[in-house]
Amino acid sequence: MQTVLPRWRGFNLLEMFTVKSDGNFREDDFRWMRDWGFDFARIPACYTLWIEDDDPYKLHEPMLEKVDRVVRLGQQYGIHISLNFHRAPGYSVNRERDEPFNLWKDQDALDAFCFHWQTFAKRYRGIASADLSFDLVNEPPNPGEGRPPHYPMTRADHERVVRAAVAAIREVDLNRLVIADGMGYGRIPAPELNDTGIAQSCRAYEPMGVSHYKASWVNGMDWPVPQWPGGWHYGETWGRAELEQAYQPWIDLAAQGVGVHCGEAGAFSYTPHAVVLAWFRDVLDILTPHNIGYALWNFRGAFGIVDSGRADVAYEDWHGHKLDRAFLKLLQAF
Repeated sequence: MQTVLPRWRGFNLLEMFTVKSDGNFREDDFRWMRDWGFDFARIPACYTLWIEDDDPYKLHEPMLEKVDRVVRLGQQYGIHISLNFHRAPGYSVNRERDEPFNLWKDQDALDAFCFHWQTFAKRYRGIASADLSFDLVNEPPNPGEGRPPHYPMTRADHERVVRAAVAAIREVDLNRLVIADGMGYGRIPAPELNDTGIAQSCRAYEPMGVSHYKASWVNGMDWPVPQWPGGWHYGETWGRAELEQAYQPWIDLAAQGVGVHCGEAGAFSYTPHAVVLAWFRDVLDILTPHNIGYALWNFRGAFGIVDSGRADVAYEDWHGHKLDRAFLKLLQAF
């Protein structure tokens, strides 16, 4: 059982997710999450939002102050904030920008990456890890696979980058909780990092035919209509047994004394609602006995419980928004 971290339960908030984000987080989100019993918000962020003139060392203070605000909102409402670089210097799974260097191969990119994390470590020194963690970089790729210019990344590359960032953070804040997303886009743990004392983050997106049906960014438009059990996963058919097998490496990692959390989870809005509920109940039923918490990919939006845009949900009006009460009740049951 995972005992290093609390079993945090919550959501990703996307106000800093892309190069065009405005960073204007909504206090209502924090209030509603607290009132509904949640205690975690992952903040996937794009580093270019707080730099100027495309210079990774020229910081833009007004946007950094918006990061300060989300940290304060978390403290105010009892929501743990996990600050994540969804776009780090030299790497992102998003294709909206071509990075000028490669985090996994170029020392210039790694130096910038460490500079940014050390900047936040200095900025938030004194804030308890119970309130704030640093999730280093979103979804590193599969070792040895991927598209140029950012690949191939080896396991050794990944380990070197993580260790360098951890050292930079601990140089100024020895006690900051640090989290590393699994390789393979959050699916492959890194036990070679166990001696660092950091936590690691998995995903709840498998089978992909359930979670990403009709998602254009993964070519999910042509996949079969989802069902559960019987979910499609790149030619395989998945049920509860396959799901348990996928999580076993993370359960094993937790048994080695490593903190484990599921930093992204959920299904896109085109997956039938009944399938989402049945599948995610199995996900929670597998993770919860091992004390592994989760964060849905978003709170508002296509993976979330507010304004998801699903066509087959009996929504409840919630302060002018559409609340998926059935999904909320499922989350509250675990």
